[in-house]
Amino acid sequence: MTNMLIKGLVATAVLAALTGCGSDDDKAAVVEPTTCAEAGADCKIFTVLHTNDNHGRFWSNSDGEYGMSARKTLIDQIRAEVSSNGGETLLLSGGDINTGVPESDLQDAVPDFIGMNEIGYDAMAVGNHEFDNPLAVLDSQRSIANFPMLAANIYKKDGTRYFDAYKVFDVNGVKIAVIGLTTEDTAKIGNPEFIGDLDFKDPKEEIVKVIAEIKEAKSADLIFATTHMGHYADAANGSNAPGDVAMARALAKGDLQAVIGGHSQNPVCMEPGTNNYDAEFTPGADCTPDMQNGTYIMQAHEWGKYVGRADFEYFNGEMHLVSYKLIPVNLKKSVTDAAGVKTKVLVADAIEEDAALKELLKYYQDQGSAKLGEVIATTDGLLDGERANVRNMQTNLGRLLADAQRTKVNADIGVMNSGGVRASIQAGNISYRDVLTVQPFGNMVTLSTMTGAEVTEYLNTVASFQRGSGAYAQITGVKMTVDCTAQTVAISEINGKDYSATDSYSFTVPSFNAAGGDGYPKLNPVQTGYVDAEVLYTFFKDKGTIVAADYAPMGDIVYENSNSPLGCEVTAN
Repeated sequence: MTNMLIKGLVATAVLAALTGCGSDDDKAAVVEPTTCAEAGADCKIFTVLHTNDNHGRFWSNSDGEYGMSARKTLIDQIRAEVSSNGGETLLLSGGDINTGVPESDLQDAVPDFIGMNEIGYDAMAVGNHEFDNPLAVLDSQRSIANFPMLAANIYKKDGTRYFDAYKVFDVNGVKIAVIGLTTEDTAKIGNPEFIGDLDFKDPKEEIVKVIAEIKEAKSADLIFATTHMGHYADAANGSNAPGDVAMARALAKGDLQAVIGGHSQNPVCMEPGTNNYDAEFTPGADCTPDMQNGTYIMQAHEWGKYVGRADFEYFNGEMHLVSYKLIPVNLKKSVTDAAGVKTKVLVADAIEEDAALKELLKYYQDQGSAKLGEVIATTDGLLDGERANVRNMQTNLGRLLADAQRTKVNADIGVMNSGGVRASIQAGNISYRDVLTVQPFGNMVTLSTMTGAEVTEYLNTVASFQRGSGAYAQITGVKMTVDCTAQTVAISEINGKDYSATDSYSFTVPSFNAAGGDGYPKLNPVQTGYVDAEVLYTFFKDKGTIVAADYAPMGDIVYENSNSPLGCEVTAN
């Protein structure tokens, strides 16, 4: 007999004895149970499992990390364990199933949604990358999914919601309403052609309406939200739209029990009792979710690298978190042996891949791989990404990459570090495989908005990087003179319009550089989530034919006080 059952029986006997005493004073002395064991059968246990920001990772990577087949094995094991202990599970996704891996992108994420069906997801938040394709593709994905896609704050022009706002689940006798919410930034970073007829309202306002509706109907014991809004510690969202923390703080305390999030793609593990991320967190270690205004906030990084597991107890009308973990899915770390040889080893126990799901997904993996060689565009001349050239002068391929990224999100300026350009593209046919050769790193495109004066200050540094280094910047959308000795710029035009120090301008830069890579100034930009290779693929696909001369240097950047007219080359004193 388990300790929990023994304690439950003892508690039941005590309560029965107290009840047998007939006086009102004795009845008033009955104390509500303070633990699940004391509550006995009145305590309901359940587990919430979650992932987010799948971004096409239905298949494991070259090191055998993550992948949906191993994820299914892990989730099936947890479900069996929870069930054997008298509980039930709820599996949620924080959205962004689309975009990131060509084998998935080329098949409109069909293998990812099929994988989610096989794993048994109960619901998902709608992510901003669900709108990377025409709405007909999204509608097709909805028809494939055996679970609801939820978004309370996305409206059609006729004033009705495009998705269901919430769904109520009965989880081991506890009715849990799950509300879906999507970042407002979708309207800013999405393709207007696809989302022009949709309205992305303020999630903080919409959730209040939905909570009131749920309360009025008395349809749920607990209210959760599955969101794609981002976790920003202490609500410091920078240029991003407000995320989960700001929303939780804006609600009446007790209205929302938990947020299962996504979008910022970070493991939300906090220093207990603080608003700071746990600097010591490593894969497989203990994890403390954020707690804001009585609301738990959880997020499981990205790509299915982890499965979040939250074990709850529910009694006396209240929910209690018993334990929380981020369980790594075959993640590995590099180690160096005594001989200096580097190898990769698992950070936790190996998880076998589910054989049936692996076989099912292999068909799509093979289909996607075959498509990598398909011709997506042609170019009438060499697109120059040769290391010796692109790190020393403006080249047509460097500028094309900067232009592709800025036009993807309608920015004024595009900045591309030359170290991120890894190959040329020869005249003739262009395939997706060529794209991945040019941009193999999987950097994200970031979007920043600044005044003209702030842009000048930023470019004072970026445009002055020395020739010959990976930091040397390929820049489009700006006419300026660079004083390489003073490390200053004088801007005359931005995006074809006269420069103003007070006007607002937007620019793109790879996430590597936005984080300070190559010595670039650190930024706090909007994380668009667009992968550089996918952006380049789409750019080529949409254009069809590339005229190499259209991207040749136009003389819009003039370098002065330099040993070279092609970039800053200043001899140190």
